[in-house]
Amino acid sequence: MKSLSAALVLSIALPLAAGAADFPAGRVMAMASGDWNKDGVADLALVATPGDDSGEDNGLYVYLAKPEENRLTLALALPYTVWGNLNLHGQEPELAALANGSFTLTTKNDAVGRDRWRQSLTVAYRNFDFIVAGYTFSSYDTLDPDGGSECDLNVLTGKGKLRGQPIAGKAQFVLLKDWRDDIARSICGLDN
Repeated sequence: MKSLSAALVLSIALPLAAGAADFPAGRVMAMASGDWNKDGVADLALVATPGDDSGEDNGLYVYLAKPEENRLTLALALPYTVWGNLNLHGQEPELAALANGSFTLTTKNDAVGRDRWRQSLTVAYRNFDFIVAGYTFSSYDTLDPDGGSECDLNVLTGKGKLRGQPIAGKAQFVLLKDWRDDIARSICGLDN
């Protein structure tokens, strides 16, 4: 019943949410619903295209529910920050809600060239803002079976695994709006 209620709230609020970020719902590439701020009401994260032929990256828009007002409000807008496209299968960005109230934002290239990769950020709501709590990267070379890499990092502790072996770096509290991939890539030993 709770998921039905969340779906009803989202179906009513999505047109309002789209207007708040000033883009039509037809530009939405991916979405996930979960309770980001743990107030018992479903929130929303969207990836939307820039809406023009500029070649710019997509935007991430995160909304928090305001149940007393029966609407979603834009809590974070990061236009031109999410790589990917819908024109080529294997390059679509993905969003997924996690049971703990966080969500993952995944970008990937599963289709073009010999270097295939997948990168996920685990995003959590802490201290009234969105932070990057985790970073996962995997890659493989379609022509070289030994050419890939794999790293799973807890950004908050600086600890993780690189190709199954423990690694440690600096523990960091990084706001999503300030995130740069090289923060985790340097700990993982990945080339930019």
